Amino acid sequence: MHQRIDLHTHSTASDGTLSPTELMRAAKAAGLSAIALTDHDTFEGLPEAREEAKKQGVELVPGCELSLDYSGLPTHLLALFVDERPGHVVGELTRVRQARAARNDLMLEKLKAVGVHLKREDVERHATGVVGRPHMAQAMLAAGVVKTFEEAFSRFLGSSGLAYVPKAKLTPTEAIRAIHADHGLAVLAHPYLLSQQPRQIEAMLTELKSLGLDGVEVYYTEHSDKYTALVEGLAQRLDLLMSGGSDFHGAVKPGVTLGRGRGGLFVRGELLDRMKQALQYPQ
Repeated sequence: MHQRIDLHTHSTASDGTLSPTELMRAAKAAGLSAIALTDHDTFEGLPEAREEAKKQGVELVPGCELSLDYSGLPTHLLALFVDERPGHVVGELTRVRQARAARNDLMLEKLKAVGVHLKREDVERHATGVVGRPHMAQAMLAAGVVKTFEEAFSRFLGSSGLAYVPKAKLTPTEAIRAIHADHGLAVLAHPYLLSQQPRQIEAMLTELKSLGLDGVEVYYTEHSDKYTALVEGLAQRLDLLMSGGSDFHGAVKPGVTLGRGRGGLFVRGELLDRMKQALQYPQ
């Protein structure tokens, strides 16, 4: 029987609820032989995760999940085998983070203009990692400005809200180029969010492959058996590496468990072996 792995997880360094240490312990308890930590647009959790993974005897694949600007669609790219050392991906993330800090300030200004007075520290106290709209929503709840998280987004923070400012994102070309310059693999996360139409997702994968995409997340918590088979076939036809992961976040996604998704997920260890072969990593 192949060993079970999980190549898409989140910790408190972005928007997960387990610390990197707790996540590595949970990986061991779940019987995983390897786990990738892929927090959103940050590598901050990796040093802590690496230390605990070593203690637990679990292989840690370093990485992060990059938010892309691609045809206005919710496109995320997993940068696998890239870590926190200064490099091209870290440089791009620093540039984007500076733009997002400016975005946060602009949104606070827009909130003030409609009578909602939040200070930056009011928002930051709700975040342990990257500060964003969810933390603004929590600050608004705490201040009694809104009654629910959903109201904060529908009235103020969502794409049609009074204080919305678009998020700075990398283009696919910028992201893939940076990942390759850091000797990592660029893997498209949860393709079902881009399209569930066979011709459309094939066209998108073909285009991204032409830009240098290395792989695609075939095995994923929300993929049906039919969709998994579709993407598996496309990966084989387009010569893309196959990846898989639960997209585990902890308590914020209560039905999703590490390594098993909603129960039926099984990501085979041999997929990681193929990635290492592609990178010419020692086995």
